[in-house]
Amino acid sequence: MMGFTHFNESGRAHMVEVSEKDDTKRVAIARGIIKMKTETVNMIKEGLIKKGDVLSVAQVGGIMGSKKTSDLIPMCHNIFISGSDIRFNILDDAIEIESEVKTIGKTGVEMEALTAVSMAALTIYDMCKAIDKDMVIGDIRLIKKTGGKSGEYIRQE
Repeated sequence: MMGFTHFNESGRAHMVEVSEKDDTKRVAIARGIIKMKTETVNMIKEGLIKKGDVLSVAQVGGIMGSKKTSDLIPMCHNIFISGSDIRFNILDDAIEIESEVKTIGKTGVEMEALTAVSMAALTIYDMCKAIDKDMVIGDIRLIKKTGGKSGEYIRQE
C-alpha cells in the first residue's frame, strides 16, 4: 500500500494553514487602469454603449469577482467578505479603477481586491470591445492593506 506524501514537504503546492491565526479586521485597496480611445470614454460618459451602463455593470462585475476569488486563484482561501466597493476615476483616455475589500478573519483580502479591479476592467473591455479593440488593461497593484500579523502596508508611489 502506498503512503501519503505531505505536499509541503515534497515541494508541491498546498494551502496555507490559518486555523491558529487570530481574527482581525482586514482591508485591502487595489488599483488598475484601462486605457482606451477618447471617443470610447466619451461614449461611456454619455451612456451610448449598446450593452448598457458600463460603469454600473463593471462595478457589479468587480464586486462579484471579489466574492469569487477563491474559485479563480489556486490556494486562495474562501473567506467571508464584509464589504466590497469599486470606484472609478474617468480620465480623457482611460478609466482608473479602485477596489476596497474588507473582512474580519484569519487571512487578508489582497487577492480579492486585486481580482475585483481585474474583473471590473475586464467587464469594461467586454462591454466596449465592439467599438474599441485597442483597449489596454494594466498597472494592477496593491495600494494598501491593513490587519493581520504583518500589519499595515502602504505602497510608496
